[in-house]
Amino acid sequence: MSEAQTTAPDPGIARELTAFQQNILTILAEDPRYGLAIKRELETYYGSEVNHGRLYPNLDDLVEMGLVEKSELDKRTNEYGLTDDGLEAVLDQLSWTFAKVATDDERADRLHDLVDQHA
Repeated sequence: MSEAQTTAPDPGIARELTAFQQNILTILAEDPRYGLAIKRELETYYGSEVNHGRLYPNLDDLVEMGLVEKSELDKRTNEYGLTDDGLEAVLDQLSWTFAKVATDDERADRLHDLVDQHA
């Protein structure tokens, strides 16, 4: 086993999530949103329509896992927000990804530049 493999952080529960679920968590890391706003963000990212039958079961799964909390805005609209565990899942996934990408100083500098651009 290489040194990089032994020192890479454990992605925790993030390893159990689909890419779609990870994208939902990433969207919610910015701000809580109602379902249709999440749907629009995903459609922008994917460049195609996201079916309600795909979105809401995944949101329900994330709520059940304790990564997202669901609250009622009004009788017809729910708002979804990231829990502390949800934020940890996002950060764990980023940490694992960064460890795999930052294999030398040049790559690490590029990652630092990305973080600086979005801070």
